Amino acid sequence: MNRLQHETSPYLRQHAHNPVDWYAWKPEAFGRAKAEDKPILVSIGYSTCHWCHVMERESFEDEQVAAFMNEHFINIKVDREERPDVDQIYMEACQAISGSGGWPLNCFLTPDGRPFFAGT
Repeated sequence: MNRLQHETSPYLRQHAHNPVDWYAWKPEAFGRAKAEDKPILVSIGYSTCHWCHVMERESFEDEQVAAFMNEHFINIKVDREERPDVDQIYMEACQAISGSGGWPLNCFLTPDGRPFFAGT
């Protein structure tokens, strides 16, 4: 079980048993990214999103994918319904980078939070 088990968001709690070492959108995650000089993977979705569930099943529940993510990134899961401000920032970044948007939205950030790649 990861850090999401104590969150109030149903979407975040759905990911509490993933092998991915998820953080919620909190200072702790950004502090760790800076301390370890690791990029951040932010995954944004919502509880009724079909493709968010598909991505969870095909990627975030896969032990090998999770091991890679845990080794190379600080992983943050965001519920867009709980944090529309965060969703808006990274959706705009995704649209600027890729020309499209949608959910699940996955953004890669520098340790200080600047997006360098995004996609859906």
